[in-house]
Amino acid sequence: MHSIMEAVPFIGIDRHRIGSDGVGVTTLAAFHGCGLRCRYCLNSRCLESSEDLPRYTPQQLYDHVGVDNLYFIATGGGVCFGGGEPLLHADFITEFKRLCGKSWNLTAETALQVPRTAVEAVAEVVGDFIVDIKESDPEAYRSYTGGDANRAWDNLELLLSLVGTEHVTVRVPLIPQYNDAAATDRTAARLAVMGVSRIDRFTYHTINNR
Repeated sequence: MHSIMEAVPFIGIDRHRIGSDGVGVTTLAAFHGCGLRCRYCLNSRCLESSEDLPRYTPQQLYDHVGVDNLYFIATGGGVCFGGGEPLLHADFITEFKRLCGKSWNLTAETALQVPRTAVEAVAEVVGDFIVDIKESDPEAYRSYTGGDANRAWDNLELLLSLVGTEHVTVRVPLIPQYNDAAATDRTAARLAVMGVSRIDRFTYHTINNR
């Protein structure tokens, strides 16, 4: 018997995504809520009130996105959990995987600012991870996110040991006013030492640098 989980708020459900959230055709399911307060947050809705947001239990979400079951199976795709911070909802993701089984691949976009137990739990059910590591310098990281860089890096090391480097893509942004190309080079070098080969480097385009 599986207990019925409480419905949680989502800031959006985006279907038919290709090439941005894992293999094949994917649906992005973005949770509300995040432990960071990034200065240039791309999904600030996740930090605002959740009062008017749609809410789903794992069963309801499974039923909702199941309309694309044939696309998922044909392309090796599935559901990408984003946000916000999806690993704050490890129990939800675990139950969702029980419902969809092996036929859908699950991906998680995460900053890894969560307890180690959450990383361990989702590593058992999520096929691929996209990690937004942001910075290797603790002061720059805290200045931009308000969070602890060491926690993210420790969790990344744990994740790599659990799922292998082939299932982890790490995003390294150049963030105007917070880091520079030399800083991203240092971050990428640290990732390479850890065995990470899938490194996505890009620049945040903000109002001040367009």
